[in-house]
Amino acid sequence: MPILEPPAKAGTITLPPRSASYGGRTDVLVVGGGPAGCGAALAASAAGADVVLVERYGFLGGNATVALVMPLMSFHNERKQAAFTESGDNTRLLPTDHGEGDPVVAGVLWRLLDRLTAAHGCVPPSVETGYTVPFDPEIFKIVLLELMDEADVRMLFHSFASTALPLDDGWRVVFETKSGPVAIDAGVVVDGTGDGDVAAACGAPYEIGRPEDGLVQPMTLMFRVADFLRPRFAEYVRAHPDQWRGVHGLWDLVQEATAETELELPREDVLFFATPHPGEVSVNSTRVTRVLGTSVWDLSRAEHTARRQLAQIDHFLRTHVPGFEHSYVVQSGVHIGVRETRRVLGDYQLTGHDILAARPFPDAVAHGAYPIDIHNPEGTGTLLKRVPTGHFYDIPLRCLLPRHTDRLLVAGRCISGTHVAHSSYRVMPIAMATGQAAGTCAALALRDGRSPRDVPHRLVQRELLRQGAHLRTGITDSDHVRGPKAEG
Repeated sequence: MPILEPPAKAGTITLPPRSASYGGRTDVLVVGGGPAGCGAALAASAAGADVVLVERYGFLGGNATVALVMPLMSFHNERKQAAFTESGDNTRLLPTDHGEGDPVVAGVLWRLLDRLTAAHGCVPPSVETGYTVPFDPEIFKIVLLELMDEADVRMLFHSFASTALPLDDGWRVVFETKSGPVAIDAGVVVDGTGDGDVAAACGAPYEIGRPEDGLVQPMTLMFRVADFLRPRFAEYVRAHPDQWRGVHGLWDLVQEATAETELELPREDVLFFATPHPGEVSVNSTRVTRVLGTSVWDLSRAEHTARRQLAQIDHFLRTHVPGFEHSYVVQSGVHIGVRETRRVLGDYQLTGHDILAARPFPDAVAHGAYPIDIHNPEGTGTLLKRVPTGHFYDIPLRCLLPRHTDRLLVAGRCISGTHVAHSSYRVMPIAMATGQAAGTCAALALRDGRSPRDVPHRLVQRELLRQGAHLRTGITDSDHVRGPKAEG
């Protein structure tokens, strides 16, 4: 394989000292412009803080726009389970296994969705969409920019966080840029990188992978296919009802192409979703296992492998699947989609049991109802376990507070949780909710001259409610948190 491998004999070298351009100081520095980071920046600004948002790419949106992870997954619970009948629509190319439910995330997420809807950039969530949100990634980028502009959030693009240095009153974060290193000081930092890059640089402890072998969920390179003829595909599904289940299937066609040595599908079936555009689908069918998103060596190999897979899948769709005869790949992710890397250890570690038991916490600052969803770290297969019908789970503020550090919060998929719990809260709507909570706590800490760890959770909850976030009824009446402590 023409991918540079690390030398057999690992080693390090010492580089000479260097200077950095000074980028100024801000109250709250948010690193990462994905859903979590954008949620944090908007919330901190709404709570009165001066905010700088730094993003490694040239646009906002994170996995939604960089990796084309589409659609947004459901952020609704299920009041009643989905009912399946022979007359049900199995050709809408959106999930059919979600019963009627209620949203458990609101706040900045709904602001984003309202703006996307007004710009014809998404299909709003409903029982017909399985409560997912198909969206246009280009409109997604523009809407996020508009929201940041309106909130007076200052932004810096093309800047990758590499180093964090402690100050008496905060942190100095160093970014690698085309202008050389740039240092920005902040009273509080919110890590919205997804990988916990800043938290790790600050010395926060973390875990990676499942406990038995350290393996993480696989990576997927998403791509959009245009000139898809849905009526032709619908005819095939109606003629072969056992070959398609809402958003995935084509088992016989895959077997046929595999026998003809035209396809080596790395997952158990073909998976794709509708988008807001009738002649387009978003394909989620590549899979690269045993790679880690914090290793440049693994990332390089994963990108190389996934693009080879994309070419095979594209050929398969055009030559074997009705409706794709004249289709073409119009866009693929700038970056392969990474599901799991570091999970920063916080004052509490959310568990799979907490999620499946819909466990309440007095210091809850976000909710989730998405299932446990573990794509097999070793190969094919996906494990799904649902939150109990009619319920949702809490994410405590303590999950956003990394151990052994101060003036630092984490948001998104790198918050404190186990491998199993992470498979639920990693999805983007929940990431945005934890981002809103982290940004709110950061701003309140600076306003009151406290450490984020010393901000009473009731104050964070009340400010979140003021900003339109969803929290369960009566939660601000909870006594001082006496919940379980983290292990270790």
